[in-house]
Amino acid sequence: MDGLVVTDLARRIRLRVAPNSFGANDAHRLSALLTELPGLELVSWSHSTRGLLVVFDPAAKAGVISLIASFEPEGAGPGWPTGVRPPEEEPLPPNPVWGHLAKKVLPWPVRTALSLIKSIPYFISGIFSLISGHLNVEVLDASALLVCFLRRDFKSGGTLLFFFALSHYLEMWTRQRSRAGLFRSLSGHDEKVWIRAEEGRELQIRESELAVGNLVVVRSGGLIPVDGVVVDGQAMVGQTSMTGEPLPVYRSPGGAVFAGTVVEDGELVIRATKVGGDTRVNSLVRYLEESESSKAGIQGRAERLADSIVPFNFILAGLVYLLTRDPIKAGNALLVDYSCAIRLATPLAVWSAMREGNENGLLIKGGRYLEELSAADTIVFDKTGTLTEAKPRVAEVIPFDGYSRDEALRLAACLEEHFPHPVGRAVVAQARRENLGHEEEHAEVDYVVAHGISSTWRGRKVILGSRHFVLDDEHIRLSPPAETAAEAEASSGRSILYLAVDGRLAALISIQDQLRPGVPELLADLKADGLTRQIMLTGDVETTAAALARETGFSEYQSHLLPEDKARFVEELVAGGRRVLMVGDGLNDSAALSRANVGLAMNDSSPLAQDIANVIMLGGDLGRLKTARELSRLTMRRIRGNYRIIVSMNTIFLSLALLGLAGPSAISILHNSVTAYVAWRSTRPFLPEKIK
Repeated sequence: MDGLVVTDLARRIRLRVAPNSFGANDAHRLSALLTELPGLELVSWSHSTRGLLVVFDPAAKAGVISLIASFEPEGAGPGWPTGVRPPEEEPLPPNPVWGHLAKKVLPWPVRTALSLIKSIPYFISGIFSLISGHLNVEVLDASALLVCFLRRDFKSGGTLLFFFALSHYLEMWTRQRSRAGLFRSLSGHDEKVWIRAEEGRELQIRESELAVGNLVVVRSGGLIPVDGVVVDGQAMVGQTSMTGEPLPVYRSPGGAVFAGTVVEDGELVIRATKVGGDTRVNSLVRYLEESESSKAGIQGRAERLADSIVPFNFILAGLVYLLTRDPIKAGNALLVDYSCAIRLATPLAVWSAMREGNENGLLIKGGRYLEELSAADTIVFDKTGTLTEAKPRVAEVIPFDGYSRDEALRLAACLEEHFPHPVGRAVVAQARRENLGHEEEHAEVDYVVAHGISSTWRGRKVILGSRHFVLDDEHIRLSPPAETAAEAEASSGRSILYLAVDGRLAALISIQDQLRPGVPELLADLKADGLTRQIMLTGDVETTAAALARETGFSEYQSHLLPEDKARFVEELVAGGRRVLMVGDGLNDSAALSRANVGLAMNDSSPLAQDIANVIMLGGDLGRLKTARELSRLTMRRIRGNYRIIVSMNTIFLSLALLGLAGPSAISILHNSVTAYVAWRSTRPFLPEKIK
């Protein structure tokens, strides 16, 4: 088995394995093999860090290394969870530019034949539209082609066909859906799961074979495949995928767990209440599909405008014929096609804005979102991973009973490094940042799942863990100053580790999720920019939410929210007439992202949030929100300017033709020149250099 050796000491080895090369099934199989070796003390696999920790007697090291090296993992293959299947993707049509260039070298009879063949779908579409009573762009396109071919002007007809195909291609490109990525992000990491049979023995079956009532066994590092209730065991469960919160939660018999969450430490036996397509994560997929199906692009607005102009072309052509009895002049009224330029310029402007957005750290998935970005008046932020970095960090170390701050942090890190979990990693990382090295002076470390750590250090009993573990289970008393300090840290929305030595409190270590830099300033800028209503949503407790709201300047916030609560809240805002931007980062935010007018996700967001979001801010910089707003305004301004140019210039050209001041060839050149100009104008840079 391949892996990066992170730690190689006399009594333990820690490895990091590559993504998708080692899954929870492999961890279970390897653990079973290693535990058969004499002298093995601990095997721990972390799904979130892809880390394997093995603790052993020094005499057993050679056997451990040999077994790990020869182990062949099955890998965490993609696989589709039950009830989730990839959608059919709509393929793009061939790029018309290459075909148009290639046709130039062909003899004119061949070019003429190809133009006639390619025009057939347009004629059919125009006839059907006419039969159904719609005088729209399809009818005008067919009429313009017919006029060209009746005049034997096959070159102009070929040019029209090229512009029609190019506008259709660009439209398809800008609106192509990314739903396949949404489903891929939900693919399971294991196709096989362990269940406990009635007689107590364990069996391995495929996830697709799971049924309601099965007792599913999930160990450290394992992905929970069902919604269910814990019937045996205890563990810390990482629910970041569902709630967005970085700290794992304690689960014991009677507690509810959900598919897609991870057992960080411990072991659970779960009675399945929902499997496959009925799990919460799959219900969320269906919710997202319903939301996405109602969304349209800005190109629809251009098409409606073009359709509204079409009847005037035919009315004008009829009037010209009635007055002049000249079919050529009447045909000129159809050759001046407003719709061709409109249909080409709009998707080009959208494409150019998307490209420029990407150059400025913004991945924008369609034109409608540019329009909604410019019109928004309300912005909603998820807390964890969006306003904060979703990486627990030591905020304060408050020593007591004669211990120094450095000594307390060094001792805590010495204990925590044996059991990698988010809080433990935060403590170890802080000690490393402060260059607080330590020697292994403690005895064997005992980890009590969901409670804390117990060991012996320099002959004294040391415990480190939650308030419940240290105060209630171990009966440590807090002095009044310590109680005051603990209350102050808790009121600031921080989690607290209690360190005690020989029955006396040695230190409080408070943990917080780091706020992204510049958030208060960003909120002030966005408010001045027209986003007057700013709301924070979080699954966290009230005290944590209130503390962060005070720190950042939010006047509104909602706490204790589940994913469906966030989605419902955003949906109510939209239903109330607000134009809502939603900024989130996790699976728990995805339903809310889909219900907003525009959903924005960070580059380090979960794959699902990135797939469902309409805009992705690359690089993790929230300040790109301001760039997105400016880009959207300038894009909409240019699209409206293109409309004015197209209508005004083509009206002038049409007037020249009707007055006999320009012939068909001149009209064709002038008309195509305007089309080329607005196409060029649509591709020009939008943002001023200072923003870039």
